[in-house]
Amino acid sequence: MSLLDRYYTDEHHMFRDAVRKFYEKEVTPNADLWEKEGIVPRWVWKKAGEQGFLCPWLPEEYGGVNADFLYSFIMTEEMAKTRCSGFFIPLHSDIIVPYINSYGTKEQKDRWLPGCVTGDIITAVAMTEPGTGSDLAAMRTTAVRDGDSFIINGQKTFISNGLSCDLVIVAAVTDPNARTPYEGMSLIVVEDGTPGFEKGRKLDKIGLHSQDTAEMAFVDCRVPAENLLGREGGGFYYLMEKLQQERLVCAMGSQVGAEEAFRVTLDYMRTREAFGKPITRFQYISFELAKMATEIEMGRAFLESCLIDHLDRKLDVKRASMAKYWICEMLNRVVGKCVQFHGGYGYMEEYPIARMFRDAKVQTIFAGTSEIMLLIISRQLGL
Repeated sequence: MSLLDRYYTDEHHMFRDAVRKFYEKEVTPNADLWEKEGIVPRWVWKKAGEQGFLCPWLPEEYGGVNADFLYSFIMTEEMAKTRCSGFFIPLHSDIIVPYINSYGTKEQKDRWLPGCVTGDIITAVAMTEPGTGSDLAAMRTTAVRDGDSFIINGQKTFISNGLSCDLVIVAAVTDPNARTPYEGMSLIVVEDGTPGFEKGRKLDKIGLHSQDTAEMAFVDCRVPAENLLGREGGGFYYLMEKLQQERLVCAMGSQVGAEEAFRVTLDYMRTREAFGKPITRFQYISFELAKMATEIEMGRAFLESCLIDHLDRKLDVKRASMAKYWICEMLNRVVGKCVQFHGGYGYMEEYPIARMFRDAKVQTIFAGTSEIMLLIISRQLGL
């Protein structure tokens, strides 16, 4: 029995059915094509918006339905079955748009949020810079106040939705003389087409081929001061506040990814024979499958516990970091074994496990590496 069963309503189940049908019709048949093209087309974002699948948690005044976070989890669960990890609805709906809703002014919300719901506005967030990685204190992008504008200069990299985005939330240093680097950082919204905002090359990644990850450059990019998100100097603290949900989103994707990889592998192995019998009859293999199944069950129980805490606004930094660390690492252990048990076929692109394998690794890197998660957890333990 799932820990979440008592939280699901008939509306949740109806939403799941609608999401599943949408993915089956619009996403799964196109996943291979999008992998080759290296981007998810805008029309599918629009169709998702028409169905109410983008940011359903937003208030009705902006086009949402005040949905709870379980709707986001349902979206992630059903997406895993499409094997199209490049359609980054969770990034848009559950990681980036919440910044605008939480810290934006009424004018900013009225201006941007309705388009985020309809799919007319695709979002991105630009934190990482060449050479800085997880070290936000080393950020070099600057935003200098000039009258009623900010002039942004700097470079960003590894930006998901980097080519398709219509607006990007940029982390930049607005006060180089602040007491600490963290207190001098702000968030500024830059819209596509702003002079000086340049979308760079699409990065050639190991996995997530249908997800457009790109570089960005800001060269004397003049942005209205009214595009400042929240208070000046509050950027780092806003990022920290939202990172718990971001890390939970990563754990969600990894958990359902592990479950789908295991299901695919079990189906394959039940039909695969060696030395005159199904390979699942070999004790070593059956024991390894039992270990994987146990880890997946443990991950599901911990994730659902964290989801319940999040629904009750009780999820703390330590548990969010633990979930991100352990479940993302578990996914990689599982898919590695799954590829091995497919034998040579596991290395063939025509088998879904190959894509799952190359898409999995990044989960231990973005939104804070596993090593950063361990550092956070150790500090939360007082070490």
